[in-house]
Amino acid sequence: MTTKVLVTGAGGFIGSHLASRLKRDGHWVRGVDIKKPEFLPSDCDEFLLLDLRSWENCVAATRGIDEVYALAADMGGMGFISSHHSQILYNNAMINFQTLEAARRNGVRRYLYSSSACVYPEYKQSETDVAPLKEQDAYPAQPQDAYGWEKLITERLCTHYREDHGIETRIVRFHNVFGSYGTWEGGREKAPAALSRKVAHAKLTGNHEVEIWGDGEQTRSFCYIDDCITGISKLMRSDYHEPLNLGQDRMVTINELAGIVAGIAGIRISRKHVPGPQGVRGRNSDNTRLREVLNWEPEISLEEGLARTYAWIEQQVREKFRQEAGSSPT
Repeated sequence: MTTKVLVTGAGGFIGSHLASRLKRDGHWVRGVDIKKPEFLPSDCDEFLLLDLRSWENCVAATRGIDEVYALAADMGGMGFISSHHSQILYNNAMINFQTLEAARRNGVRRYLYSSSACVYPEYKQSETDVAPLKEQDAYPAQPQDAYGWEKLITERLCTHYREDHGIETRIVRFHNVFGSYGTWEGGREKAPAALSRKVAHAKLTGNHEVEIWGDGEQTRSFCYIDDCITGISKLMRSDYHEPLNLGQDRMVTINELAGIVAGIAGIRISRKHVPGPQGVRGRNSDNTRLREVLNWEPEISLEEGLARTYAWIEQQVREKFRQEAGSSPT
């Protein structure tokens, strides 16, 4: 019997990739979002344009569904997350609380919640050479932003719904997922996409100066989208119900990230450090539990993932230049 699955946030970056994988794996897929995927047609069997801040829409989205992959969120890069606290906390709490309750009432058997490394305490991420974050490090709690606080409380809600109502919940904590066919401009893009856009612009204009927020020594690990989707699938099919990190455990500085992208583009850049939101000083994933639980860990290197991502973003920048040139008065 075909499993009917719902992907919320199916118009977004991770959600659209996940919906395509689930369809290839033989599931019947319903996608729900306030927008359709921007860069590729959806592979969903059914795509509903619904605002999940509405209770009635959550009920409609989860009706007749066996499993839910809850990825819907109001989110973006650090520039957005650090400046829209009330909007993020309100919208995401409304989406996640109501979707989970609607899933329970509609008899959904299994529910995967997409959390984030943003749940981890700021006091454990104050240095660049930070110790990798273990799942148990989330408490005592002190996330930096409203985005992280909402993710943490919804993790707790999922745990209580499993204990009280028997719904099989899974909780995945994403660590900086990137790749092609995602937001690459406009303020909501993540660091790999933003740097790829800036480097592509530098390459195509000949002005090789690239702006970097802060001193560029803040550290992160970055996980390519294909590995992320594989990890989600493995976790959903496992019997593990505690929060689980999903990311690479190789930490690089933002300056190093810019250098890798520039090398892929085949240019030398000069870094111009400018004021801007930087998030925590350092963050890395401890993958010990991931390896134990799934007998697997992300396999695609940062360089390979960035090469694929940069090639796609350079195409987008070229096309934008072409359109702007075509619309300019002659």
